[in-house]
Amino acid sequence: MADELTGKRIGFLMANAGVEQVELTQPWEGLKAAGAEVVLVAPEAGTVQAFENDVDKADTFDVDVTVAEAGEFDALVLPGGTTNPDALRLDEGAVALVKAHVAAGKPVAAICHGPWTLATAGVLQGKTMTSWPSLETDLTNAGATWVDEQSFTCPANGWALVTSRNPGDLDAFVDAARDAFASA
Repeated sequence: MADELTGKRIGFLMANAGVEQVELTQPWEGLKAAGAEVVLVAPEAGTVQAFENDVDKADTFDVDVTVAEAGEFDALVLPGGTTNPDALRLDEGAVALVKAHVAAGKPVAAICHGPWTLATAGVLQGKTMTSWPSLETDLTNAGATWVDEQSFTCPANGWALVTSRNPGDLDAFVDAARDAFASA
């Protein structure tokens, strides 16, 4: 398991303004332990502020590359919290990065509110997915079928989509993302 993702470059896309810390750190550590090169991507250079429960400031994390200089990834992770995806979907560069990644047929993993960015990118038509429950209407309006499951992997329409509901589902999310990314 320590080398399943060796040679894979995985981008973690997040806004500088904030991300739910555990939704960044647990997938980051799990995918890195599987051998992946993990890269923190944000609209601006500097740092990303993490939060606990979208309220309390937690750690800050250094940005590895900006969206403009990101290049290509073998897979993309969209952590949640409400601040992160809400800010990303207003950033044209971040949305363009997601669109280009999906157009290239590469897998994406999004947790909690992370799928908001995918909805804005217009790439959910025909996908089946899960998320934080309040996103169900947004995601179905974007063309997806919403299910209430701990983690769901949808391989339809040329690119794999791994989604999960909340931080309580992170173990299943990391396992599913690792499996999808290893087979891509």
